[in-house]
Amino acid sequence: MNTVFVVDDSITNLFVAKNALCAEYSVHTMSSAEIMFDRLEKITPNLILMDIEMPDMDGLTALEKLKSTKWAGIPVIFHSSSNNETHKATGLGLGAVDFIPKPCSKLTLLNGIKNHI
Repeated sequence: MNTVFVVDDSITNLFVAKNALCAEYSVHTMSSAEIMFDRLEKITPNLILMDIEMPDMDGLTALEKLKSTKWAGIPVIFHSSSNNETHKATGLGLGAVDFIPKPCSKLTLLNGIKNHI
C-alpha cells in the first residue's frame, strides 16, 4: 500500500483528509512541517499532501527545504484554502506537482493523489 503524509495545522483538515484517503493509502498525519521532517527519518512516503499556510514553517518554506534533501523526489501536492495566486505559482515553481483547493470532494482528492503516485 502506498504511503501518504498529510501535513496541516488544522486537526479538522487532518481528520477529513485521513478519512478520505485511508481506504486507498497508508495515511500519516502531522500537524507541522517540523514533525514531517522528523517522520521522514523513519518513513519515506510516496507523496506528501501539505497545507501552505501553517505557523512556524509554512508549506512553501517546507517544500524548498525538502527539495534540498535526499527526499527531493517525493511528489508534493499543496492542499490549501489559500486563493493567493502567488502562493500557487510559487509552490509550483518550487517543485510542487499540483495544487488542490480546500474544500474539495473526496473524489477530487483521491484522483489528484492517484495522478502523482
